Amino acid sequence: MKDCDLECSRREFFKKLGMFSGIGALSGIAASSLFLPSLARGGASGTAGAGASRGAGGSATSSTVRGAGSAASRAGGGARGGTAAQASAATMEEPSQGSTSEKTRRKEAMFYKKHPEMQVECELCPRKCKVGDIERGYCGVRENRDGVYYSLVYALPCAVHIDPIEKKPLFHFLPGTNAFSLGTAGCNMDCKFCQNWEMSQARPEQTENFYLPPKEVVGKAKQTSSSSIAFTYSEPGVVAIEYMLDTAIEGNKSGIKTVMISNGYINREPMLEAVKHLGAVKVDLKAFTEKYYKEVCDATLKPVLDTLVLLKNAGAWCEIVYLVVPTLNDSDSELTSMSKWIAQELGPDVPLHFSRFYPIYKMKKLPQTPISTLEKARKIAMNTGLHYVYIGNVPGHEGENTYCPGCKRPVVKRIGFSIVEEKISAGRCGYCKTKIAGVWG
Repeated sequence: MKDCDLECSRREFFKKLGMFSGIGALSGIAASSLFLPSLARGGASGTAGAGASRGAGGSATSSTVRGAGSAASRAGGGARGGTAAQASAATMEEPSQGSTSEKTRRKEAMFYKKHPEMQVECELCPRKCKVGDIERGYCGVRENRDGVYYSLVYALPCAVHIDPIEKKPLFHFLPGTNAFSLGTAGCNMDCKFCQNWEMSQARPEQTENFYLPPKEVVGKAKQTSSSSIAFTYSEPGVVAIEYMLDTAIEGNKSGIKTVMISNGYINREPMLEAVKHLGAVKVDLKAFTEKYYKEVCDATLKPVLDTLVLLKNAGAWCEIVYLVVPTLNDSDSELTSMSKWIAQELGPDVPLHFSRFYPIYKMKKLPQTPISTLEKARKIAMNTGLHYVYIGNVPGHEGENTYCPGCKRPVVKRIGFSIVEEKISAGRCGYCKTKIAGVWG
């Protein structure tokens, strides 16, 4: 067995095991998501459960992880790196009757290089993991087998819901419609505030998955009258890019757009390929300092900013969420610097959502974000010239509404994920005819 970089090594893998706590249910404001066991064909290894929503993109389910709290299953790898042999020995089950075989479901990964001695180098995200034979990268869902890199989550979501598109949140993309939403295990960040950590920080063997190939995803979206398909809950742009792109291509044939709910921590070439097929992208901008990204998310800021600029230059519809965490990323100076950067580099029409933090995962001792802090952040951003600035996770607040940048009147009124009034016609304000940026139909 060949060595790989520190990020992917057993040493780092076992070091990170100590950072996990036991499984606890996700909490949050009431969700309008619905888990659909009848929509998944012959589950590969069981079912997921219904959950609640809080924060950017919405939460998935509190029952997606199988045995993740036990020492035996953690030895199999719910954290970074580790060996496939360990994971398989600890938790792997045979596919259910009627499901496809593991060999059939295995999908060769996109965007990687082959190196001597059966090593591979992943080129999906800035980590550029170098992975030895029978090893996995940081995200835990891509495995080197005899010098060929494979995705282990292709067509294997562990959470399937029908969500309002506003839950992502995407406020300027087909408002008032539903998104057939799905997510897989794995992520290329480890955010200490992650609301979906049970699946994002798990390995595929530790989540209960359904076999749901792209054509069936599109079929189920039609069946449920969903106007879009959302890859969400973990990090689809990296951990499930093959699945997402094949689904997007299939969906486009039927006029159903695919949206990516992402942390933006992805390399240029994969993002350029993805944006050709996507209808919209929502990016979680975690903070505006490298210090925060390093200490809270185990990542870096600059690649995320590069992704945002790439999306702007590609003409893709993009919205940004900024989770405001008390004392960590809520200073006036940071909020001002970020808002000015967005206005200058991306333009005034990019929607910016300031989302309320609630204690969860590894940040249970911090208080929830004061509403006054969210209002301050919104005021700062609007004063820099941004047209569409929102407050999230505070149902009924006026900051949930969309206001015309011309006449300043509300053109979309919301309560939570529901639209109660809309005054937009053909993408223009119903009062003064000012163009309202977005994708309206």
